[in-house]
Amino acid sequence: MPFAQAVRGRAPGGREQQMVLRQDLPPQRSGAADRAPVPDPGPPSAAAPRALAPSRLLPWLGRLGVPAAAFAVFQALLGILPQNLAGEAARYCVAATAGAGVGAVVWLAAALLRARGAAASAVPAPSPAGSLPELVDGTYQALRRGLAVIEVPGRGPLTGWPHSLAESEPPVHPTAFGTAYGLHLLLDIAPYDGRIRAGEVAETLWRLRLPGGGWAARSQGSGARPEVSAIVLGALARAGADPRLLEAEIRSCEVLWDPDHDASGLANTYVVTNVLRGLLRAAPGATALAGLREVLVNGATADPARGHHRCWGAALATGHGNPAPSAVHTARAVVALDRSARVLGEDERQRTVREEGLRWLLAGPAAPGGGATDLQNCQEEVRRPVQEDPLHQELLSVRHFAAAWVARALMTDGARQVAAEEVGLPVWEAQLTAAVARVHGMQQGGVWRWDDGPMGHPVWMAYQGLSVLRRYALMVYRP
Repeated sequence: MPFAQAVRGRAPGGREQQMVLRQDLPPQRSGAADRAPVPDPGPPSAAAPRALAPSRLLPWLGRLGVPAAAFAVFQALLGILPQNLAGEAARYCVAATAGAGVGAVVWLAAALLRARGAAASAVPAPSPAGSLPELVDGTYQALRRGLAVIEVPGRGPLTGWPHSLAESEPPVHPTAFGTAYGLHLLLDIAPYDGRIRAGEVAETLWRLRLPGGGWAARSQGSGARPEVSAIVLGALARAGADPRLLEAEIRSCEVLWDPDHDASGLANTYVVTNVLRGLLRAAPGATALAGLREVLVNGATADPARGHHRCWGAALATGHGNPAPSAVHTARAVVALDRSARVLGEDERQRTVREEGLRWLLAGPAAPGGGATDLQNCQEEVRRPVQEDPLHQELLSVRHFAAAWVARALMTDGARQVAAEEVGLPVWEAQLTAAVARVHGMQQGGVWRWDDGPMGHPVWMAYQGLSVLRRYALMVYRP
């Protein structure tokens, strides 16, 4: 079932969807009505079928045809009207007028019934199976099942999540990345539920902090990395961490955001967009934000296959060559630039590059192999030289939930306007619906699945998938 069926409101392209609100209210009484009970007419939903029951003749007449109904009335009146009516022409005129009037009434009645039938078929009955509230509850139950609570010597009790909700080999240790996204999910779907305490999860993130400051993924060794540190700081800021502690940690991590310190990492679109999104939450006044946004804007490249619109690849564009265009990296860049614009503002050049990224995404179906391939999940490897041994490389395997990122980019504030000016709203609506449907189809019971392995249910994927569905539900809803 398409996820859009779970929402009642106005579709992105402007087509209205009916929303039925049923309230069983007691009959109101006042004055004399308190002494003389007023008959209860019953709920409208029950009365409607009885009112329509006598009108079975109308569909039959509609099928018979308007000309046939008009002719039948004409013939009947012609036989009933008196012969001494002033002139034979008058008799024919009265009968013809009556026949035409009845024909018009039958046509209007049949058209009304057809419109009602079309509206009823266009709005399917609400089904509790797979509804958004049930899906959210399934995600929360998966978070509870996957929660790891252990005692680690030297670090104390840890309450958080590993990388995947499917990891079950004991002992399961919380990781900085999994716990940060688990905290994001917890704050989104269960802020008032005390069965998982957000304070304990946030404290675990502080305890997972590396001795020199910052955080890293489980496979990255003992050196802090900007893409993980920024995500953790953003989660801590959302959870209400002490601003003084956050500020001190951000100062200690300032070197991580410096391209000269991590040239290979900050030449990667994934890394830069992660840092931007995390710092915009944790430190919207950080001086590094403006420079990082410029790195991202300057890293766009024009794609002749899609109208020469600028886009992004896995690596940021440099003078040494242009990376292969990528839908997921372009969508990540558009989302990061959109958030930067809302927090920092933007100039004409930055706005133009951001909107060109949207135009590139919207041009997808027109390109060879575009459209469907834009929504296919993909994987990349981020390589860095090991600081202690430059002859060896650190390898970070990154998986991208492409449909979620494309949907998020198409739901940014300026996307609808750009689509209206470029390809038209129906194209935007079709692409957004396809992306959201794919996001919805990759989950079962509120758990998103990458594959069937122990790492196949990543916490970050649940967060991204549920964020898309919640954002889409809010966007199409009209009270």
